[in-house]
Amino acid sequence: MKGYIDKFFGNTRTFFIILIVVFAALGAKLFGYDDGSPVLFFGMTALAADKAIEYTEGQELGYPVINADIIYGGAFVSVDAAGYALPGADTAGQIFVGVAAERKDNSSGDAGALTVNVKRRGLFKATLGTAISQANVGDNVFLVDDQTVDLAGNCTNDIFCGVIAGYIDTTHAWIDIEPAVKLADIATHIADSSAAHAASAVSILDSGDFTAAEQVEAALAEIYQHLKSAKGIINIPMPTITDAGAALAAFSNGDSAVPGFCVTAKGLGIRWNNHGTPGAVGTKVAVPPDADVTANAVLHILAAKTGATPGDAVKFTVAAYNNDVGAAYDADDTFGGDTTAMVGDATAKDVQEVTLALALANLTAYPAAVELTIKPKDGTLGTDDVILLAAWIEYKKKLLTS
Repeated sequence: MKGYIDKFFGNTRTFFIILIVVFAALGAKLFGYDDGSPVLFFGMTALAADKAIEYTEGQELGYPVINADIIYGGAFVSVDAAGYALPGADTAGQIFVGVAAERKDNSSGDAGALTVNVKRRGLFKATLGTAISQANVGDNVFLVDDQTVDLAGNCTNDIFCGVIAGYIDTTHAWIDIEPAVKLADIATHIADSSAAHAASAVSILDSGDFTAAEQVEAALAEIYQHLKSAKGIINIPMPTITDAGAALAAFSNGDSAVPGFCVTAKGLGIRWNNHGTPGAVGTKVAVPPDADVTANAVLHILAAKTGATPGDAVKFTVAAYNNDVGAAYDADDTFGGDTTAMVGDATAKDVQEVTLALALANLTAYPAAVELTIKPKDGTLGTDDVILLAAWIEYKKKLLTS
């Protein structure tokens, strides 16, 4: 009997304490003391007498082992986001917890089927991934794998695992693991860019539920991915003049190269007759301060044809000129060209999008302006008229530093 009690409860004292608690709870229920409020002897009250101290030195602690893995005795050990022990590695999300005191082979078991005892304090001889010297005593080290550590800058995820306490030779040192296990002075490690505590081990509280990330590293990756891939647009105002400076009037149907305002219901835009050599319109936009001119920009045009003639695969010919500070306003050569083609036999009046890449080699940084002239490409209007409905330039945003 005692053998079963020791196996399942640890010792007979614990067994009898649990038994007394169970009988007390049953008595409270039977005698009507269970009114939904805590019974007095179950409540947490201040001590009125001595009690046995539950205490451990904390030198070793057991951790449930991850499934399908082996932790070897003497290995550096981390826990994953779920709290399971696994061999230490330079892997995002790991938190170093100590050195395995024994081997645990859970290669065919479920997560938590085995428990590994881990030493959480002391100086441990470790192999360095790169050469060190006596001058490195006091430096923080980070996990490379379950038996190798290295200095900051030589690891990818900076899983903090200790401090060099003593120099042995160029590839070995005594590592004090306690600062890492205790995460001592974590604010210092975060602030120290040369040896920062791993961002993958620092959780965040996102009360606004703006991100699904649970650690700083993942949240930063999400934020910077957005910032470095964010797009902006420069809206191109509807032209009001031709490239010769003449004011546009209402569109007039006929054999004319001059475009005009199309003011039909829901179709405001610039309309060109089906002319072989249509005239151009002109407009100008300012370059925004956040435009990253080290990446291509793209001109977008929305347009529609009045018919569905297959041969009228209309393109737009665009001329683009920079107005740079310190240069003559007419000094630049055009960096425009022809847009992609509209679908000739698309349904009449269907809105289509065509584009033209503006090469980074030709873009100019703020403060500057870009002058544009736009016209249907010669020879691409045979039967149908075309209406320019909207135009804009899409650009990559840069990270502003001031």
